[in-house]
Amino acid sequence: MASSAGKDLQALVEQKADDIESKVIAWRHHLHQYPELSNREFETAKYIEKHVRALGLEVQTGVAITGVVAVLDSGNPGPTVALRADMDGLPVKEENDLPFKSVQMGELEGNQVPVMHACGHDTHVAMLMGAAEILVSMKDQLKGKVKFIFQPAEEGAPAGERGGAEVMVEEGVLKNPDVDAIFGLHISSNTDVGKVRYRHGGIMAAVDPFKIVVKGKQAHGAYPWKSVDPITTSAQIIMGLQTIVSREIRVIDDAAVVTIGSIHGGNRSNIIPMEVTMVGTIRTLNEAAREHMYEAVPRKVKGIAQSMRAEAEVTLPLDYNYPITFNDHELMDQMLPTLIRTAGKENTINSKAVTGAEDFSFFQKEVPGVYLWVGGKPLDVPEEESPAHHTPEFFVDDSGMKLGVQLLTNLTIDYMNADTSVN
Repeated sequence: MASSAGKDLQALVEQKADDIESKVIAWRHHLHQYPELSNREFETAKYIEKHVRALGLEVQTGVAITGVVAVLDSGNPGPTVALRADMDGLPVKEENDLPFKSVQMGELEGNQVPVMHACGHDTHVAMLMGAAEILVSMKDQLKGKVKFIFQPAEEGAPAGERGGAEVMVEEGVLKNPDVDAIFGLHISSNTDVGKVRYRHGGIMAAVDPFKIVVKGKQAHGAYPWKSVDPITTSAQIIMGLQTIVSREIRVIDDAAVVTIGSIHGGNRSNIIPMEVTMVGTIRTLNEAAREHMYEAVPRKVKGIAQSMRAEAEVTLPLDYNYPITFNDHELMDQMLPTLIRTAGKENTINSKAVTGAEDFSFFQKEVPGVYLWVGGKPLDVPEEESPAHHTPEFFVDDSGMKLGVQLLTNLTIDYMNADTSVN
């Protein structure tokens, strides 16, 4: 049974979330209207900084270029809990007809591009700003410290730069004070408002980009027997890579993906070229599958190339990689009652994993962490009609943020008090 004190705290959090909901919505509308690209979130950072300084928090700016970190010290002994929100938008032109529609432009690789919060990071920031305000108002009832991490460049740093969670970790964001547990969440455009989705273990995939260069012998297209054809070799490689997933991975237990997203070779219809370059991505949901893919992809590529008298070079990983977004089993067990109490048992869904990736995984490599999906789909919109993330039509309802604010707040309080019993 939950303690009466625990019930009282949860009721207080719910009331406070009600009281500030209109403010959270206003913050979200502002952020949505003025998005910024990865590592360029300068105005976004100033907006956040103004809020957390007004709350009286200890604030650090310029972390991993534009990141903002604020610390709440309750003055009472206890653990340090970190809460994270990502800040960056995407180079997408918004098609929604909203009063707070984005018309912002940004620079990407020397070009002016439209910018949109097409993945909901504006809601993530607004929810964390709301949770910070509530937790500050309840400071005397907390045990330990809370570290609010507003992270840039989750969508990936611009070419030639580094950023995001990996750099924040390198710069010591989980130190001083040392973080004991970290929580994060992502709004979902295809999950009903009021619902939360969780999963033990891998909830989002590792991402490992790779490059393959196939080298052959050039010849006239009319005389293919004089060539060592890198194009037909590449075709064989593309199809052969799929057999790693279908014949070498335990598909009843694990999911894995190998995708070739780009292939370039040749410049005329009647010339068999010397070389073909392909780039692709690998997605896995546990370390065993990931290790197997690292071994199997070069083996398969080079074996097929040799059988076609060609040569192949494999670069894996190519330029960056994200670990598995892995929910610590013990921490997930500990905090599941908090999800149920906050959202209701009927709205707490044991979710399937997704093969998208999240750099929250870099935090989870260092400390136990839990990452969740919170619903943003209007109840009157069928799931099959909800717009996907990273699209011009992406849309989430403001009403979904209240649950996110409550979850971030209750997870913090319950972890601090180790009060995770279910009513």
